[in-house]
Amino acid sequence: MNQLICGIDEAGRGPLAGHVYAAAVILGENFKSNYPSVFAMLNDSKKLSEPKREQLQQQIKENALAWGIGRATHEEIDKINILQASLLAMKRAFEEMMKTVKLSDLNISVIVDGNKTPNLSVPCTALVKADAQIPEVMAASILAKTARDNYMVEMAKLYPQYGYEKHKGYPTKTHREAVKKHGPSPIQRISFSVS
Repeated sequence: MNQLICGIDEAGRGPLAGHVYAAAVILGENFKSNYPSVFAMLNDSKKLSEPKREQLQQQIKENALAWGIGRATHEEIDKINILQASLLAMKRAFEEMMKTVKLSDLNISVIVDGNKTPNLSVPCTALVKADAQIPEVMAASILAKTARDNYMVEMAKLYPQYGYEKHKGYPTKTHREAVKKHGPSPIQRISFSVS
């Protein structure tokens, strides 16, 4: 039985507001040969434009062997810290992905972007900058980033005074000034300093 690589990455560790998201992706053995143009475009999500990420996330969801998205809320971040919340989101993404496949049928090895791994039921390796090296992790970074960005756009509709659709909760000058003017938003990470 051939071993399948599952890539896991997160998005949203640095922002002052909102959930942290993670994605788990198994592209599958034939992804590169079946979808060469999609495979060639894979990259670290931070190096792709927003329209390109949106295009790729759709193709990844339609053509990957399996994928899942998980999150940890801003309340969980404040309670257990951002590192633990990121690992929890990763675990949830993996578990969500596994609902679509049978573990007994697959030999899975996980590669996580970073230097820590979530507690999973399969072998798991941490690799710094995996999102720039491993296609499955690149795909996961794209799904995590687009899911979080879309969530923040929805939050902007609820809390328009914070400008979440522009900065996505990251600690920009505009965001910091909005918090000082209006106070913390309902999705603010209270454990993070805005000064």
